[in-house]
Amino acid sequence: MKSAASGRHPEDGTGDIASDGYHKYKEDVKLMTEIGLEAYRFTISWSRLIPSGRGAVNPKGLQFYNNMINELVKAGIQIQVVLYHSDLPQSLQDEYGGWINPKIVDDFTAYADVCFREFGDRVAHWTTVLEPNVMAQGCYDTGILPPNHCSYSFGSNCTGGNSTVEPYLFIHHNLLAHASAVRLYREKYQVAQKGIVGINMYSLWFYPLTDSAEDIGATERAKQFMILHPLVFGDYPETIKKVVGSRLPFFSNHESELVTNAFDFVGLNHYSSVYTSNNNNVVKAPLQDLTADIATLFRATKNDTPTPEVITDSIVSAENYKTYGNTVDPQGLENALEYIRENYGNLTIYIQENGSGAPDGTLDDVERINYLQKYIAATLKAIRNGANVKGYSMWSFIDIYEIFGGYNSWHYGLVAVDFGSTERRRQPRRSASWYSDFLKNNAPIRVEDGSFVSAASHAQL
Repeated sequence: MKSAASGRHPEDGTGDIASDGYHKYKEDVKLMTEIGLEAYRFTISWSRLIPSGRGAVNPKGLQFYNNMINELVKAGIQIQVVLYHSDLPQSLQDEYGGWINPKIVDDFTAYADVCFREFGDRVAHWTTVLEPNVMAQGCYDTGILPPNHCSYSFGSNCTGGNSTVEPYLFIHHNLLAHASAVRLYREKYQVAQKGIVGINMYSLWFYPLTDSAEDIGATERAKQFMILHPLVFGDYPETIKKVVGSRLPFFSNHESELVTNAFDFVGLNHYSSVYTSNNNNVVKAPLQDLTADIATLFRATKNDTPTPEVITDSIVSAENYKTYGNTVDPQGLENALEYIRENYGNLTIYIQENGSGAPDGTLDDVERINYLQKYIAATLKAIRNGANVKGYSMWSFIDIYEIFGGYNSWHYGLVAVDFGSTERRRQPRRSASWYSDFLKNNAPIRVEDGSFVSAASHAQL
């Protein structure tokens, strides 16, 4: 088994063992039950299930996922499965370039078919792809993420690539592969299995740095590049078409029909907010990359040094990309939900990731509790204001090997993992006790308006 998504953390080991969920899944499900989790989301590894990318299914991989799913079923925990998150079988990358080639659509659909067929009798909540909107820049423009594609002078230390066109090929084929899998599920499985299928987007809220027309325009442009538009309207927004021009692939009439409304829900991974301003230093040239197309500078706070990338090397090295400088802004989540409702309709939304990490892995993680209280309250407030949010999941259940920072990354788990021990010992943090109290005993959370909310005030939370 080999994946094209191997991380770049030579000083910090690999993710081969990580939290060792492969061997400790029964212990983990028991911990979930003790905390009171009602749902658990995990990603199936395409490389583990079908090592060659297509064809023969790995019996050990199939057995592992069946065992884990059955354990969750016995515990009464709802299973939410993601089909893909930066884990492409290396053979497909080597054969035709992976996501930059339209052949990926058929291979992904066939892989999804295996998952629906083998697990769909017990899994009723499917997410096709995680965070394609930011993976495009990190994987194919700046090249800081696998497969580390970029071109001079837009990135460095890359394995090849073309930053001017490959980010858009990735986005385009990702949308088509997602939509193809959704059509397959709806036509072949949904009636019998009674499940739902959607896609996930990385969500930031963008505040204009100033009230100037340029900064306000840059803020709206950044929102457009979050690529939800094609899934609702069947085409890219005019803003992107105008900026990208002939480098942007186009949808045929058939493809447009395929992607339009190809979701039962949209999942959001939301952690924080940023300040945005127009990047006046961008020089319009015949060859420019996605970063130059966005032409926006991002800051975690108004006084921070700006960066032109949504995901940057500086964030990776700081090992804290999710909270983007650790900025806590629950109002930003409310704003993001309202923006989606106003611009794309009242879509069914699941907050699939939201959380805060601690750099030292402390067990007394009071700051995480404060963060979660604020964002859960913001979610409930948004629901009261009309947002169609059907579920909330915090990140994460246990500490993991993070794609940014490996084992030295900020620790996000309710449950700490001792990565220095061969048995990967688990130990619940203070936040696990708080979250359990919230879920089991309806412990109240104070909202900014002075009222209180609890898990009972909205069943899906």
